[in-house]
Amino acid sequence: MPFDFYSEFDSPATVDAIAGAIRSGGHAVHLVEADEQLPAWLLAHPVDAVFNIAEGARGGHRESYVPAILESLDIPFTGSSSTTLALALNKARTKQLLACEGIPTPAWQVFRAADAPRNPALQFPLIVKPNREGSAKGILRESVVHDDASLRRQIHRVMGQYHQDVLVEEFIEGVELTVGVLGNGEPQVLPMLEIDFSSCQGSGEFFYSWRMKEYQGDVALGLTPTFHCPARLSPELTAGIQALVLRAHRALGCRDVSRTDVRLRRDGVPFVLEVNPLPGLDPTESNLPIMTAAAGIPYPALINRLVEMAVGRHRVAPPQELCSSQLAASRNAP
Repeated sequence: MPFDFYSEFDSPATVDAIAGAIRSGGHAVHLVEADEQLPAWLLAHPVDAVFNIAEGARGGHRESYVPAILESLDIPFTGSSSTTLALALNKARTKQLLACEGIPTPAWQVFRAADAPRNPALQFPLIVKPNREGSAKGILRESVVHDDASLRRQIHRVMGQYHQDVLVEEFIEGVELTVGVLGNGEPQVLPMLEIDFSSCQGSGEFFYSWRMKEYQGDVALGLTPTFHCPARLSPELTAGIQALVLRAHRALGCRDVSRTDVRLRRDGVPFVLEVNPLPGLDPTESNLPIMTAAAGIPYPALINRLVEMAVGRHRVAPPQELCSSQLAASRNAP
């Protein structure tokens, strides 16, 4: 089992924060583990909707496990469909779709064997990632490589630890951005969040590695990025990147909410790295709540808006029904 196996699961504090926000909206909440017993539990306990934060336990399509169950039982749930979640977890498939839609994404190659020849068109520096992981799992400071020997070492490491294809893409030097999208129909693009790593000199990590995400804010480790929301960009550049992100959100068929990671190259060209249709909702540490707060949306309002979108998408219910609805918060916990 990789050392970072549990990193993508939500903490008990996050689960409690979401449940508390849902209760504040007048709902009853049942906390349900997203394991093999979930289908039987749902059949025995009828609910009006599910707030889905489950990452799934295993497999290349694990994030689609709970949505697929809910779709088969015709139970409304927050967030994207099983198809979108399965697609977004596969970095290479996502990049293929982005490229087909004309959305800039860094040049890449998938390695299915450690000794496969490198496409000579790929230019160093490169970054080496597991193809089907989230939460920066498998991405270390050493994942950014500047020569073929280092590239091979990192491919061997990822294959040995994660037993899956390896994505190698050109590393974009520039500004790290993440952009949230909220809503359907005419979704709202949230204020962009800029992550400034210039204060992380002591760590030598200038991008969202696993250590940066896991120990963010640790002064002793030098993992102290500075957040700017809105990002320190011109209105024209901001509008262009937001339009690009909205295109990516729609290309993957995202629903209700998404968060897209972007690198702004030094010449001003933005590149979409990944689209996350199941973004973290930790009220104090996750990026999406920072952006919604900057947009004037308090955390409880964000959570309940997601509930309302899920229920409203499934059927139109009068307000009194919503106030008495029973919700199951389906989650994985470490």
